[in-house]
Order: sequence, then C-alpha cells, then structure tokens
Amino acid sequence: MTKSALITGLTGQDGSYLAELLLEKGYDVHGMVRRTSTVNFERIAHIQDDLNIVQGDLLDESSLNELLRQVKPDEVYNLAAQSFVQTSFQQAVLTGDTTALGVTRILNAVKNSCPEARFYQASSSEMFGKVKEVPQTENTPFHPRSPYGVAKVYGHWITINYRESYDMHASSGILFNHESPRRGLEFVTRKISHHVAKIKLGLATELRLGDLHPQRDWGFAGDYVEAMWLMLQQHTPDDYVVCTGETHSVQEFCEIAFGHVDLAWQDFVVQDERFMRPAEVDLLIGDANKARSVLGWSPKTTFPDLVTSMVEGDLEMIARQQRSLA
Repeated sequence: MTKSALITGLTGQDGSYLAELLLEKGYDVHGMVRRTSTVNFERIAHIQDDLNIVQGDLLDESSLNELLRQVKPDEVYNLAAQSFVQTSFQQAVLTGDTTALGVTRILNAVKNSCPEARFYQASSSEMFGKVKEVPQTENTPFHPRSPYGVAKVYGHWITINYRESYDMHASSGILFNHESPRRGLEFVTRKISHHVAKIKLGLATELRLGDLHPQRDWGFAGDYVEAMWLMLQQHTPDDYVVCTGETHSVQEFCEIAFGHVDLAWQDFVVQDERFMRPAEVDLLIGDANKARSVLGWSPKTTFPDLVTSMVEGDLEMIARQQRSLA
C-alpha cells in the first residue's frame, strides 16, 4: 500500500526538499499551509501538482485535529515554526506559541486522531546555545541563548514526554545549521550569497553583517531531510544529532562566497552593530556518530560546494529577474 505523509512547514526550505524525497519514494504527500491571503509556493512550484495542499495552523489545535482525522497519515513531519533566531528576540511570545506550544498541539492531534502515525519533530542545534562540551551529542546538556532556542528545547522535551507517556513513535532530529539555495533571505548564509551575486552583477556595493566570528556546523538541507525520513523507518523511536562534524565561521563563508566570483570579501563586507544579537552562540559543532551507525546516514555535500551552489543559485535567480524586466 502507498504510504502517506503530512508535512507541516511544507513551503519552507526543509519542507520542499522533504516533499521531493517522499514523492521520489512513492508517498502520497500532504503539505500543511496556514490559511493566509498570500502563501508563497515558490519553493514547491515544480512539484505542486503532485502534492495535496491542506490547511491547518499550529496555533489552532482544532484545525490540526480535523486535518489529521481527514488525512490519516502514516508519518507526520513537524517542520513548521517561527524559525528565525533574530526575530525571536523581538517576537518572543509568538515564537513560544508557535515553536514550543505548537508542538504540543500537533502531538495531541496525532495522539487523538491517528495514534499509530510516526512523528518527527524538527529540533535544533540552537538548543545547545552556550555549549557545555565540544562536539555536541544527543547527551549534551542544553543552554539555549535565544527565545527560539528555548522554544525548541520545549518542543524537543514535549516530544520525548509524549513518546514515553503515550508510547508514540515520536523522534526528534537535532539538526545543525543546514542551508541551500532555497534558504530564506533573512538568514545570514543566504544574505551573504544573495549580496555576493548582486555585487558581482553591479546591483550592490556592500554587505552589512553582524559578528563574523561565530562558528557553525553547516550542511546541505537536501542531505538532512533524508535523515528525517530514516528516523521514522526505525523500529524504535529515538533522537539523533544530524550534522557534518565540521565547523566554519561566518567570515569563512564570506571568503568562499566572494572568492567564487573572484572578489575579495574585505572590499565589501561592513560590520554593523544593528545585526549583533543580544546573546550570541559562538561555537556549534556536532557529532553525528549515532546517526551514522544506527541510520546509516552521512552528509554528501561539502561546505565549499554548499556555499558556491548558493551563490550560483542567486546569480541565476537575479539574472532571470533582470531578463523579465528587460
């Protein structure tokens, strides 16, 4: 029989790559979107006709109950969240309501409407925050440094609680930073690649950034969604760190991005205090040995290839926009 899956956050970066993967595996894929006047389907336009677009909201448990009763999915992937760290400082309550309590609402809906469904929760390396050990594993204590990180800790622990309390097949992927040409422009990696493309094409003259020193474990989102799927294929639910095991600074990201178009980053990057966070996470680097040994998963995309693919994606996108205006 054909398996069915429900993805919340379908139109986001991860949702689009996961939907592609599940369609390739023959799933009947349902993607949840909020009822708003404008929904951006840009990331899924190429597969939209193969998807079942359904409406629901993590802020409204009744909509989730009704949706899950109708769809009766075999697998539920909860990727929806207020996921921009900087915004979480300005919108802490909304972040908590969506990114934390929203997990409880959808877990309740799964428990009530399709208790046999397997559930995936998108946890985050931002939960580690002020890290207690390097590298970080599934057993590293959490010390989040943003409202987003705090909300993700709640979502992570409530998933474990429902797994233990109600015998649900609920797993969490503690994903380290994962990027792609589909990343939102509000994220620093895409901000860099997009500005590099604009500068190369003569449409901008500088790139303003905050702290260049924080180091991150950056991987390719298309690789990471495979780990999500693998978690729900296991007999026993569990939690897994998903990462590359390498760390790179924001400055190094700039060096590779500008270097790819034969420019020197020092000539264009301006540090701006407006983009400094009230509390910064300085170093995140994960240990994915558990995912390698249990899931058989490993990343396929190198850091330089990730950065250059993002720059190439923005060069192509801006060139298309310029042609359409001509």
